[in-house]
Amino acid sequence: MNLRTAAPPPSGKSVLHDVEQTQLAIELIGLGARLQVLESALTLPRGRLVRLYKELRGVSPPKGMLPFSTDWFVRWRPNAHASMLLNAYRFMRDAGGLAGIHAVLSGYRVYREQLSVTGETAELSFTRAWTLVRFHENGMLQLARCRRCAGNYVVLANGRRRHYVCGLCMPPARAGKGRKAAARTVA
Repeated sequence: MNLRTAAPPPSGKSVLHDVEQTQLAIELIGLGARLQVLESALTLPRGRLVRLYKELRGVSPPKGMLPFSTDWFVRWRPNAHASMLLNAYRFMRDAGGLAGIHAVLSGYRVYREQLSVTGETAELSFTRAWTLVRFHENGMLQLARCRRCAGNYVVLANGRRRHYVCGLCMPPARAGKGRKAAARTVA
Protein backbone atom coordinates (compact mmCIF):
# COMPACT_ATOMS: atom_id res chain seq x y z
CA MET A 1 0.00 0.00 0.00
CA ASN A 2 1.21 3.44 -0.77
CA LEU A 3 0.25 5.79 2.05
CA ARG A 4 1.90 8.77 0.39
CA THR A 5 -0.52 11.51 -0.54
CA ALA A 6 0.13 12.77 -4.03
CA ALA A 7 3.39 12.40 -5.87
CA PRO A 8 5.39 15.61 -6.15
CA PRO A 9 4.46 17.69 -9.18
CA PRO A 10 6.44 16.70 -12.27
CA SER A 11 7.54 20.22 -13.20
CA GLY A 12 9.80 21.21 -10.30
CA LYS A 13 8.53 22.51 -6.99
CA SER A 14 4.98 23.68 -6.40
CA VAL A 15 4.31 26.14 -3.63
CA LEU A 16 0.74 24.88 -3.21
CA HIS A 17 1.94 21.29 -2.92
CA ASP A 18 4.44 22.31 -0.21
CA VAL A 19 1.73 24.23 1.67
CA GLU A 20 -0.64 21.23 1.51
CA GLN A 21 2.09 18.88 2.72
CA THR A 22 3.07 21.27 5.54
CA GLN A 23 -0.55 21.62 6.71
CA LEU A 24 -0.93 17.84 6.67
CA ALA A 25 2.34 17.47 8.62
CA ILE A 26 1.13 19.95 11.23
CA GLU A 27 -2.11 18.02 11.67
CA LEU A 28 -0.33 14.66 11.88
CA ILE A 29 2.21 15.98 14.41
CA GLY A 30 -0.70 17.38 16.43
CA LEU A 31 -2.20 13.88 16.53
CA GLY A 32 1.10 12.43 17.73
CA ALA A 33 2.43 10.89 14.51
CA ARG A 34 6.03 9.77 14.77
CA LEU A 35 8.70 11.06 12.40
CA GLN A 36 8.83 7.72 10.54
CA VAL A 37 5.12 8.06 9.72
CA LEU A 38 5.61 11.62 8.49
CA GLU A 39 8.55 10.60 6.30
CA SER A 40 6.62 7.73 4.78
CA ALA A 41 3.37 9.62 4.21
CA LEU A 42 4.63 13.02 3.09
CA THR A 43 6.98 14.32 0.42
CA LEU A 44 8.63 16.98 2.61
CA PRO A 45 12.34 16.56 3.35
CA ARG A 46 13.34 15.00 6.67
CA GLY A 47 15.10 18.16 7.85
CA ARG A 48 11.98 20.25 7.41
CA LEU A 49 9.85 17.64 9.19
CA VAL A 50 12.26 17.58 12.15
CA ARG A 51 12.25 21.39 12.38
CA LEU A 52 8.45 21.46 12.15
CA TYR A 53 8.17 18.78 14.85
CA LYS A 54 10.51 20.70 17.18
CA GLU A 55 8.64 23.95 16.58
CA LEU A 56 5.21 22.41 17.28
CA ARG A 57 6.12 20.07 20.14
CA GLY A 58 9.01 21.97 21.66
CA VAL A 59 11.16 18.82 21.72
CA SER A 60 12.99 16.66 19.21
CA PRO A 61 11.03 13.79 17.67
CA PRO A 62 11.23 10.57 19.70
CA LYS A 63 13.77 8.05 18.55
CA GLY A 64 13.24 4.35 18.29
CA MET A 65 11.38 1.88 16.21
CA LEU A 66 7.69 1.87 15.39
CA PRO A 67 5.44 -0.82 16.88
CA PHE A 68 5.72 -3.93 14.75
CA SER A 69 3.80 -6.77 16.37
CA THR A 70 0.58 -7.86 14.68
CA ASP A 71 -0.30 -9.77 17.86
CA TRP A 72 -1.03 -6.54 19.74
CA PHE A 73 -3.99 -5.79 17.46
CA VAL A 74 -5.74 -9.11 18.16
CA ARG A 75 -5.67 -8.93 21.96
CA TRP A 76 -9.12 -8.41 23.50
CA ARG A 77 -9.31 -4.67 24.24
CA PRO A 78 -7.01 -3.40 21.45
CA ASN A 79 -8.92 -5.60 18.99
CA ALA A 80 -12.19 -3.76 19.57
CA HIS A 81 -10.44 -0.44 18.96
CA ALA A 82 -8.42 -1.69 15.99
CA SER A 83 -11.56 -3.14 14.42
CA MET A 84 -13.44 0.13 14.86
CA LEU A 85 -10.61 2.10 13.29
CA LEU A 86 -10.04 -0.30 10.40
CA ASN A 87 -13.74 -0.34 9.54
CA ALA A 88 -13.79 3.48 9.59
CA TYR A 89 -10.68 3.57 7.38
CA ARG A 90 -12.20 1.15 4.88
CA PHE A 91 -15.42 3.19 4.77
CA MET A 92 -13.46 6.39 4.10
CA ARG A 93 -11.47 4.63 1.40
CA ASP A 94 -14.34 2.80 -0.32
CA ALA A 95 -17.37 5.04 0.17
CA GLY A 96 -15.60 8.33 0.80
CA GLY A 97 -13.19 8.01 -2.11
CA LEU A 98 -10.18 8.97 0.00
CA ALA A 99 -6.79 7.39 -0.47
CA GLY A 100 -3.54 6.97 1.43
CA ILE A 101 -2.85 9.08 4.46
CA HIS A 102 -6.06 11.09 3.94
CA ALA A 103 -8.15 7.92 4.42
CA VAL A 104 -6.14 6.95 7.52
CA LEU A 105 -6.51 10.45 8.95
CA SER A 106 -10.27 10.55 8.32
CA GLY A 107 -10.72 7.06 9.76
CA TYR A 108 -8.73 8.09 12.84
CA ARG A 109 -10.91 11.19 13.28
CA VAL A 110 -14.06 9.03 13.17
CA TYR A 111 -12.50 6.60 15.68
CA ARG A 112 -11.64 9.44 18.10
CA GLU A 113 -15.07 11.02 17.63
CA GLN A 114 -16.83 7.76 18.53
CA LEU A 115 -14.66 7.40 21.63
CA SER A 116 -15.45 10.92 22.77
CA VAL A 117 -19.18 10.13 22.52
CA THR A 118 -18.83 7.05 24.74
CA GLY A 119 -16.21 8.52 27.08
CA GLU A 120 -13.86 5.60 26.34
CA THR A 121 -10.10 6.24 26.28
CA ALA A 122 -8.26 5.66 23.02
CA GLU A 123 -6.18 2.52 22.75
CA LEU A 124 -4.71 3.53 19.39
CA SER A 125 -2.31 6.39 18.84
CA PHE A 126 -2.16 7.76 15.32
CA THR A 127 1.10 5.89 14.73
CA ARG A 128 -0.51 2.59 15.79
CA ALA A 129 -3.51 3.35 13.57
CA TRP A 130 -1.22 3.97 10.61
CA THR A 131 0.68 0.76 11.39
CA LEU A 132 -2.61 -1.17 11.59
CA VAL A 133 -3.63 0.05 8.14
CA ARG A 134 -0.23 -0.88 6.72
CA PHE A 135 -0.49 -4.38 8.22
CA HIS A 136 -3.99 -4.76 6.77
CA GLU A 137 -3.04 -3.47 3.32
CA ASN A 138 0.00 -5.77 3.24
CA GLY A 139 -2.09 -8.83 4.11
CA MET A 140 -0.69 -9.40 7.60
CA LEU A 141 -4.07 -8.66 9.23
CA GLN A 142 -7.55 -9.29 7.85
CA LEU A 143 -11.12 -8.72 8.89
CA ALA A 144 -13.39 -11.59 9.90
CA ARG A 145 -17.15 -11.36 10.35
CA CYS A 146 -18.45 -12.38 13.78
CA ARG A 147 -21.14 -15.02 13.40
CA ARG A 148 -23.10 -13.61 16.37
CA CYS A 149 -23.09 -9.82 15.93
CA ALA A 150 -22.07 -9.72 12.22
CA GLY A 151 -19.40 -7.08 12.93
CA ASN A 152 -16.03 -7.16 11.16
CA TYR A 153 -13.05 -7.70 13.49
CA VAL A 154 -9.29 -7.72 13.01
CA VAL A 155 -7.72 -11.17 12.90
CA LEU A 156 -4.29 -12.47 11.96
CA ALA A 157 -3.98 -13.33 8.26
CA ASN A 158 -3.49 -17.00 9.07
CA GLY A 159 -6.00 -16.89 11.94
CA ARG A 160 -9.39 -18.53 12.25
CA ARG A 161 -12.00 -16.81 10.10
CA ARG A 162 -14.62 -19.50 9.73
CA HIS A 163 -17.18 -19.58 12.58
CA TYR A 164 -15.42 -16.58 14.13
CA VAL A 165 -16.89 -15.11 17.34
CA CYS A 166 -15.52 -11.72 18.39
CA GLY A 167 -14.17 -10.79 21.82
CA LEU A 168 -17.18 -8.58 22.50
CA CYS A 169 -19.69 -11.40 22.02
CA MET A 170 -17.53 -13.88 23.92
CA PRO A 171 -15.09 -11.96 26.16
CA PRO A 172 -12.13 -13.84 27.65
CA ALA A 173 -12.42 -14.91 31.28
CA ARG A 174 -10.19 -12.11 32.59
CA ALA A 175 -11.63 -9.34 30.41
CA GLY A 176 -12.13 -6.14 32.36
CA LYS A 177 -10.60 -7.59 35.53
CA GLY A 178 -7.34 -5.60 35.48
CA ARG A 179 -6.13 -3.17 38.10
CA LYS A 180 -8.06 -0.26 36.60
CA ALA A 181 -11.37 -2.17 36.66
CA ALA A 182 -10.74 -3.30 40.23
CA ALA A 183 -10.04 0.30 41.26
CA ARG A 184 -13.31 1.44 39.66
CA THR A 185 -15.35 -1.16 41.53
CA VAL A 186 -13.73 -0.21 44.85
CA ALA A 187 -14.40 3.50 44.26
